[in-house]
Amino acid sequence: MTKLPERKTRGTWVQTERAAHEEWAQLIIRAPKAAAVMHILTARMGDNNAVVISQRELQTATGISRPTVQRALATLRDENWIEVWQVGESGTVNAYVVNDRVAWHGSRDGIRRSLFTATVAVSEAEQKNTSRIGESTPLHRVPSVFPGEIQLPSGEGLPPVSQPFFDGMEPDLPATLVEE
Repeated sequence: MTKLPERKTRGTWVQTERAAHEEWAQLIIRAPKAAAVMHILTARMGDNNAVVISQRELQTATGISRPTVQRALATLRDENWIEVWQVGESGTVNAYVVNDRVAWHGSRDGIRRSLFTATVAVSEAEQKNTSRIGESTPLHRVPSVFPGEIQLPSGEGLPPVSQPFFDGMEPDLPATLVEE
């Protein structure tokens, strides 16, 4: 069984409801493979409780066969543990949205559900042209400011209507959390 690579996120915690733990215990007894898939999905989901992952990668992560993965996903969907949104034509890559009454990432009041804002987990085996990884032209980066820093504008600015900033009203880019 291969282990999925660790994600770099703002935190490593996932929260769950106490009642969900009791239901999860019953799922483990009734459908242990579905419970295993549920743990993988919960561990990999992003801030919006969603993850895009192939059935092949779920098969690799759990060590169970593809038909068993498919049955496990059907159980989780039918019992309202997850929602499934098909990404491609074949249905073997989907966005799985974990029920936010079971588990969530981040603060409870910050739960935002979205169909396709998700963590995407793709193995190297599922990539084409892996020899070209790292050779592509770097993407443009949006500048960010860390907590406690302020934006320092520079240069002459644009011709009118642009104007200098008023003292004390300088724009500040959104802060980005830094892991310590």
